[in-house]
Amino acid sequence: MTLFSDTSHLFVRSMKKLLRNPILLFFSLFQPVIFLLFFTQLFSKFSLLPGFPAGASYQDYAVAGIVLQNGFSSSFQSGTAIVDDLRSGFLSKMLATPVSRSAILLGRILSDAFRVIVQSTIIFGLAFILGTSAATGILGYLVALSIIAFFGLAWSGISLSIGLRTKSAETVFGIAGFLTFPLLFTSTALVSSGVLPKWMQTVSSYNPISYTTDAIRALVLGMNSNTGYTVGTILTAYGVIGFIGILTMGATLYLFRKVVS
Repeated sequence: MTLFSDTSHLFVRSMKKLLRNPILLFFSLFQPVIFLLFFTQLFSKFSLLPGFPAGASYQDYAVAGIVLQNGFSSSFQSGTAIVDDLRSGFLSKMLATPVSRSAILLGRILSDAFRVIVQSTIIFGLAFILGTSAATGILGYLVALSIIAFFGLAWSGISLSIGLRTKSAETVFGIAGFLTFPLLFTSTALVSSGVLPKWMQTVSSYNPISYTTDAIRALVLGMNSNTGYTVGTILTAYGVIGFIGILTMGATLYLFRKVVS
């Protein structure tokens, strides 16, 4: 029970720390909300393009990409948090106690996943108010949130690895900015692959953002021949996320053990 107890206490500690800095919560939600309110209106005519799912508005199509963008951006804040713990001496103090070493990392990761779920729920709620609801119902929302949470965990491993390796919040932010928008705009997050330039279509077919967005979109638009999304779309996304998670979390654990030792 030590691992569970220690993890729960460190999870609560991370959440309290986050709530004491509400401005961070506001600005992490600000961009996806702006995308939902204005970006979808600006490009509403995209729904008239050939190959666009019949009967769906651009907002219906883009909400999957917007909610994933939030999870993608939020996951990179994990690295800055671990750097803050290193610089403040909190991690050193924790290592001087009998707390489970695994719990130190688990508490951090689980709090980040929980935050992404809450933020995604808010975005889905706002989208519902604006007229977009999941065709697959409550179960669809739950599956979509699980996909976003696992995606956030997998990608937070990148920022955690960078933070543990460089011990520099500036480096984490710099690399996050370098990765976020190129990956987002060379995917199917905001437009279908059919309207992308040929080279972008090739990149998109290997882009993990595309696989994950398509899975969430399948749950929002529905899985049938009309939308072109199937159960296989969701299973493929889980496989891609799992593969990325093994790589990123493996690197995080390796670097964390070096710091601990």
